[in-house]
Amino acid sequence: MSEIRRRGGGEGGGKELYSDLYSRDKDIDVRLEGKGDADSRRPKLDIKEIFPAVDDTTAQKKIPSGLSARWKNWWIRGLLTITMITLFFLFIYFGPLTLLILITSIQIKCFYEIINIGYKVYHSYELPLFRTLNWYFLLCSNYFFYGETVTDYFFTLVQKEEPLQILIRYHRFISFTLYLSGFCMFVIRLVKKHYRLQFYMFAWTHVTLLIIVAQSHLVIQNLFEGMIWFIFPVSLVICNDIMSYICGFFFGRTPLIELSPKKTWEGFIGGFFTTVMFGFIMSCLLVQYYYFICPVEYSNETFGVNVNCQPSEIFQQHEYHVPYVLQDLLGWKTILLYPFQMHSVALSVFASLIAPFGGFFASGFKRAFKIKDFADTIPGHGGIVDRFDCQYLMATFVHVYIASFIRGPNPSKLLQQLLALQPEQQLLVYSALKSQLEDRGLI
Repeated sequence: MSEIRRRGGGEGGGKELYSDLYSRDKDIDVRLEGKGDADSRRPKLDIKEIFPAVDDTTAQKKIPSGLSARWKNWWIRGLLTITMITLFFLFIYFGPLTLLILITSIQIKCFYEIINIGYKVYHSYELPLFRTLNWYFLLCSNYFFYGETVTDYFFTLVQKEEPLQILIRYHRFISFTLYLSGFCMFVIRLVKKHYRLQFYMFAWTHVTLLIIVAQSHLVIQNLFEGMIWFIFPVSLVICNDIMSYICGFFFGRTPLIELSPKKTWEGFIGGFFTTVMFGFIMSCLLVQYYYFICPVEYSNETFGVNVNCQPSEIFQQHEYHVPYVLQDLLGWKTILLYPFQMHSVALSVFASLIAPFGGFFASGFKRAFKIKDFADTIPGHGGIVDRFDCQYLMATFVHVYIASFIRGPNPSKLLQQLLALQPEQQLLVYSALKSQLEDRGLI
């Protein structure tokens, strides 16, 4: 073990962390069994082998020669960004179900990238059923969350199908039973010499599920509130990321945070102002289309997803009085605005000032394990997690924002719940409601 410590001393904190963890685990093994050959059966860790550096040379060969590495990276990131934005527009065109598939695919890839870091470390110890249990827990989590979504947004479809009614009625019990099966399998497969490592990985898996799967479910719920609540926040983060990079690339001089040495105050501030302006203009454009503002619901008439509705108050123009201080400057006493434009300012500020901390968190995670990127899926950008680290934090904020400031009582969902009651229960509700309305003089 001293050899590993000496070899890791010059590389930084990452090697020391694993050496120390490995040394303490070995000491416990020796005390428990009184044997000194446990180390001989375990392969020694080499951080460089476990986390190979990401190589972008293949992608950079496509860029014309004669450019500096800085400008090569600029062109690679630019071309790939345009490609990804184009694909994003294409998914929007095909509708909410296509976006649902996209979200699920991104979630699975993000889970794979984070778990793969742990797998490349602990695979050296040949932990039993390690990867199988990871994917099993991912399956259980998605079964639970998607079942909740089907119950909330596809209630009319569920009522038509008897098998679905049974699954939904006992959904949480089934989900818990599935999870317990994986939990028991984990306990059964515990190996005496690797207890600590296996519990570290058990915690790693569950934290990843919390960060990736739980927040992906919030993204899906935002989508079903109306595509505008998905498209608009995603676009804000994309805009802030692009404009921060451009402003930092051309004007950046002052480092912003130690975790991300390439981030600058100039880029951070430039990204803030451009994102707020972009959000205010984009919000005005999106509210013009029912396709974006209507909640996504299942239609019995078309046997598909319906995006037609009567726009809510926040998507209808209102007249606002201009503050007296600005009336002389603007020459207006009143102005017509959509309330959603006012909300867009709050969302834009969060996307510019707080959401980037999701990226800083990811940078800290990568530095802890001495890796440049989570993967090399997208040349010049890294892995999928590298592109969506801020999006998950933004989606969580949007979900909380909708629940706190936007969403009110939903008569259609209440009616769906009433229709699910037994006939005698429906009559009791009807009698109580009729009595209340008569007492208030409404009928």
